[in-house]
Amino acid sequence: MNMDFIAVVLVLFNVLISMKGFNDRIFFEKYLFQTGSIINGKEYIRMISSGFLHAGWGHLAFNMIALWSFGGLVEDFIGTIPFVILYFISLVVGNLTSLYLHREELFYRAVGASGAVSGVVFASILLYPQGSVIIFLIPFPIPSWLFGIIYLIISIYGMREQRDNIGHEAHFGGAIAGLIMTLWFRPSSGAEFIQYFIG
Repeated sequence: MNMDFIAVVLVLFNVLISMKGFNDRIFFEKYLFQTGSIINGKEYIRMISSGFLHAGWGHLAFNMIALWSFGGLVEDFIGTIPFVILYFISLVVGNLTSLYLHREELFYRAVGASGAVSGVVFASILLYPQGSVIIFLIPFPIPSWLFGIIYLIISIYGMREQRDNIGHEAHFGGAIAGLIMTLWFRPSSGAEFIQYFIG
């Protein structure tokens, strides 16, 4: 089993389930993330199922491109099973972060694999800090570690300000989970990351 297969399976599941959600509003409503349904209704499946639903094709495409771009490197470093575990732990921790911070907003809703994908992206940054990231509208690549810092700052700012419809809480929680799981599966990654900067 290799990363191509794992990536295909994860992308395929995301695409198929998201398409079902696009075309079936009842299905979409039943499995999206909603604080009231999870806290009061104990519908815990939403903590995972919402990660395979997306708000639209652009949302889906962005997450799947990121997963495909960074997933192979992470799987190569930590192995297939750890990669899958990291993906789902990041997804759940991202949603737990959202659940906690929006626990008083029983009608708060969210969808998307962003928490899981954030975990994968930050795992790749820790494992390969010399990498670079190409961002839309920026005509040159930026160092992956710098991207990580900017990403976290934006996530924290977004959580504080609550001015948009982006799940910054899931992004932040997933990213932190990805870092922790990477250190768990590959303890040397922290020292190797530091060594990259101090030479």
